[in-house]
Amino acid sequence: MADLVSPHIRPLDEEDSPGSRRMFLAAAGVAGAGYLGALGYPIYRYLASPVEQAAKTSAVSEVALKDAQKLAPGTALMFKFGSAPALLIHHKDDTWVAMSAVCTHLGCTVQFQPEHDRIFCACHGGVYDMKTGANVSGPPPKPLKLFKTAVNEEAVVVSRG
Repeated sequence: MADLVSPHIRPLDEEDSPGSRRMFLAAAGVAGAGYLGALGYPIYRYLASPVEQAAKTSAVSEVALKDAQKLAPGTALMFKFGSAPALLIHHKDDTWVAMSAVCTHLGCTVQFQPEHDRIFCACHGGVYDMKTGANVSGPPPKPLKLFKTAVNEEAVVVSRG
């Protein structure tokens, strides 16, 4: 009977059983899915435009900025328009403009730079016109969104156009 058993064939033990192979493959599958999820989430966040998401979540249609009419010419005020940052500029020619402060490239917050006569996005070097919000240079694909402004004795009222 000993002659019938080949030396190259060994009996199955617990480590070689199909159940442990299935468990290993299941664990490898779960680990692989987790790895793909970790890689895929940043790509999804990059492709989902933060500017469009901010516009969807903001239901505010008007903001009254008390005492903003006292802002000196040639200066700006950052404020929240709903959940998104916005910028109110009092130009030296006594005109007022309000616009979104969210860069249309990747959603960074822009900065008012009166010494350079521009609005600048430090994330990727985007430049906007400080009177119109038009994208002048850099990667931003669209201008900043403009808001209506009304100045009275008590406040500056900024509303969606």
